[in-house]
Amino acid sequence: MKMLMHICCGPCTIYPLKELRTQGHEITGLFYNPNIHPYQEYQRRRQTLNHYADQTFLKIIWPEGYPLENFLRSVAGLKDNERCEFCLQDRLTYAAKLAINDKYDGFTTTLLYSKFQKHDLIREIGKDLSQKFGIFFYYQDFRTGWEEGIKISRDMGLYRQPYCGCIYSEKQRYYK
Repeated sequence: MKMLMHICCGPCTIYPLKELRTQGHEITGLFYNPNIHPYQEYQRRRQTLNHYADQTFLKIIWPEGYPLENFLRSVAGLKDNERCEFCLQDRLTYAAKLAINDKYDGFTTTLLYSKFQKHDLIREIGKDLSQKFGIFFYYQDFRTGWEEGIKISRDMGLYRQPYCGCIYSEKQRYYK
């Protein structure tokens, strides 16, 4: 299957990419993450993914710009769970539409790898988008490879971010 994989960061790509390639899928990555703040963090994650992609021969689609302002306008005033849902919906909708436009057989996301993400919500959004747009959403619980992905990323010396990415998750990281 020719599949578009939304990617949140380099380390979270390791295990899902290995699994999908082992299953025989042809994978192209998509780095669309307007939630990541500040810009230096966005750039650091982008550079880390670019480095990893070069080493693994993974083609990445890099949308132009850094639409942080649009993201912040959209989530301002929302409760934590509403912000997270909007963020997931936005990124997966972007991936689904691009997958359709570029004639992929389906789409998935590395967000299914993180034990810190709202896994059930990601699966639900993916299934809803699949039905709405008529494109296959590939679901797999990649959390089973959590430790393996961490070990490989550390062995490779990849930057591992300390928070989800948005300014609100950064605040929660220090506020606790």
